[in-house]
Amino acid sequence: MVRGSLSTMNVKSIGIVTAVGAAAVAIGIGIATAQPDDGEGTPITGEALTKASQAALAFTGGGTVTGTEIGDEESLYEVEVTLADGSQVDVQLDDAFAVVGSKTDGPGADTEPDAPGN
Repeated sequence: MVRGSLSTMNVKSIGIVTAVGAAAVAIGIGIATAQPDDGEGTPITGEALTKASQAALAFTGGGTVTGTEIGDEESLYEVEVTLADGSQVDVQLDDAFAVVGSKTDGPGADTEPDAPGN
């Protein structure tokens, strides 16, 4: 009889541990889903693409627009410009297409896929 009680107790303990573990995983997934996406974003289009590209290229002194994103976590617009030496500059623009920040990565440093610039 004692042996049967221990088995029932162990089964209940395992069930409780499993439920707690499942809840923790569900909470973790919810938190991960709520985090901003640093990967591919919504590309800039239309007249905004033209204005953002012109502003970014003027800031960098040339290069090729290789990616764009609207609603970036750092600004309204982000334009990625690849320079002749292979380095990439992420130019942050506000709603008036004024530069509000930038970040330069050396050649080959970009590991994230970007939305197409055109």
